[in-house]
Amino acid sequence: MRKFNIQMPDERIRPALTDKINDLTKPKGALGRLEEIALQVGMIQQTLSPSLSHPCNVLFGADHGVVEENVSVSPKEVTWQQMLHFTGGKKAGINFFCRQHGFELKVVDAGVDYDFPESCGVIDMKVRKGTRNYLHEAAMTQEEMDLCIERGAEIVRQCHNEGCNIISFGEMGIANTSASSLWMHAFTQIPLMQCIGAGSGLNSKGIEHKYEILNRAWENYKGDYSAADIIRYFGGYEMVMAVGGMLQAAELHMTILVDGFIMTNCMLAASQLYPDIIPYAIFGHQGDEAGHKLVLDYMHARPLLQLGLRLGEGTGAICAYPIVDSAIRMINEMDTFGHASITKYF
Repeated sequence: MRKFNIQMPDERIRPALTDKINDLTKPKGALGRLEEIALQVGMIQQTLSPSLSHPCNVLFGADHGVVEENVSVSPKEVTWQQMLHFTGGKKAGINFFCRQHGFELKVVDAGVDYDFPESCGVIDMKVRKGTRNYLHEAAMTQEEMDLCIERGAEIVRQCHNEGCNIISFGEMGIANTSASSLWMHAFTQIPLMQCIGAGSGLNSKGIEHKYEILNRAWENYKGDYSAADIIRYFGGYEMVMAVGGMLQAAELHMTILVDGFIMTNCMLAASQLYPDIIPYAIFGHQGDEAGHKLVLDYMHARPLLQLGLRLGEGTGAICAYPIVDSAIRMINEMDTFGHASITKYF
């Protein structure tokens, strides 16, 4: 697997950043989370004047072999249909969020079971037409996993070369909440049933069936229980590409906006490989998918929003972007006590 050079942000700039934030014309700590975010982004960028430029949302799509076990209420063809929707009519959920907040949307075929027309706008990074069914065998080979990591990193390098320094990731893949639940269970030891939710709309009977299938898949697992092997065995191509993208973004000192349940578990998986990635992550929101709060709590992550979202695609991360933007405007545009000739009142 490709190696990444991910290091904790250099702590030497922290006192100066803290002093600058505390010297703004407000009571100390009065802007709460905005002050924390400004400090975090300043640490990531190693500057007293952090900036946000050319935000991108990379949306990876792929199919999952386990869909054959009826673990999702949505039919498999929705994956390719939605991928075309993102690039064709541009009227999907993620499209208007990207337009509203100035994000460039990149839609990437990581492993959809469909042949997209060359001119449709979907970026072709297909590894295979869907993963294998991990109820019976590993979802992907080691070579396929390595390719996913590299291709996820490649698209992030493209974004960075275009001037992007803050990035979010989205996904499209029927049954990918199942893979996420297995990753979550494996990496946190939280009981599997607590990791499983309704996905795109399962009822209680459907959730029970989903649990039975995933529990059997976990019992059938015969790997070495390493983080890399669990990622390979149960992951989706779109999810592993997102992991590669996150790792590359951290290596490039980019700020990573983390979306919902699936992308949170991708960040969890990335942190199992490189624990120092976490300071580069801002968690956008806590969604309604069962287990999301539990995995966020396990990671000691405090999401910026809780809007009941469970769409995926990167929507929750992009909804949180204006808060990050406000934090950066605060540290750069607010006056200081000395310059404004105001006595410090704390």
